[in-house]
Amino acid sequence: MGTNVTERERDALLAVAEVVVLAVILVMALLGNSLVLTVLLRRRLHHNPLHQFMLNLCLADLAVALFQVLPQLVWDAKGRFPGPDFLCRLVKYLQVFGMFASSYMIVAMTVDRYYAICCPLQAHRGGATHRFNTFILVAWGLSLLLSLPQVFIFSRSEVAPGVYECWGNFAESWGLKAYVTWMTLAVFILPVLIITVCQVKIFKEIHNNLYLKSECHLSPSSLPRTRRDSHREAGGDGVTAAMSKTVKMTLVIVLVYTLCWAPFFSVQLWAAWDPDPPENGAVFTLLMLLASLNSCTNPWIYSAFSSSVSPELRLLLLCRTHSQHRGSFPNDSTSTHTSNY
Repeated sequence: MGTNVTERERDALLAVAEVVVLAVILVMALLGNSLVLTVLLRRRLHHNPLHQFMLNLCLADLAVALFQVLPQLVWDAKGRFPGPDFLCRLVKYLQVFGMFASSYMIVAMTVDRYYAICCPLQAHRGGATHRFNTFILVAWGLSLLLSLPQVFIFSRSEVAPGVYECWGNFAESWGLKAYVTWMTLAVFILPVLIITVCQVKIFKEIHNNLYLKSECHLSPSSLPRTRRDSHREAGGDGVTAAMSKTVKMTLVIVLVYTLCWAPFFSVQLWAAWDPDPPENGAVFTLLMLLASLNSCTNPWIYSAFSSSVSPELRLLLLCRTHSQHRGSFPNDSTSTHTSNY
């Protein structure tokens, strides 16, 4: 009897901790992304091609906050899923949709930076607007499509006599393992691999760019014409600095992305593959909630590296207008092969 009471008290405390953690994540994600989105729309900064990714990543992270964190918060606060079968399927679909959208928008941004930095001539010929919109549309489209299995896997099911829950049903015993493994590959491992490959190629290109610049200073006429033209197209010191700045920002995003998602998927895989996982442990349970932290950090990372968004964000937080400091902030370049923020 005493043991049962202790377990109930521990479960109650854990439930409160879950609600508090989710509430903090929800407020942080809504606040940060809403502020950056306001700056982008108010200053019309989203007309810069690269800022289109910032805007869409903010929207994706807001989707995580509203469609993943908020429903989970209500769910944990009530103890049972409070809705019919249709709402169960819709919530599960939107929760995974937010995860895909946030992840794939970062991938789209990184692939775009690879294309712009490593293939500047092709990027210039291809046109900025069409190319950027294509990457963004592909990220949203894949997110909508790959989330569809949720509608068929989850339903309002009777988990005990008279007790209904939004539950995943698998026809085979290995279904859960396959599902969790697939989600880990699609949302975490494959995006990290794509981002890593792109970053390595970008680093090599920047290194070669700096090496070519040194050669040009020493003996420009000794370089082949194609290499001189390539270096001229690169734009010199300003573009190199801009590219380096973008790479640093992307690396920080990827690092934070990995730190936020790795514990979540590690715990999910452990729960799926271990026949006796510690599912009710406090650490085990709370780690499953931390993946959404990535949606809290993204807007602040962008702002820290942005020469246009950061000053405007400071003015917004101080409730001051841009006209009071007109001309004091640099404008972002809209060039196809540069990466100014």
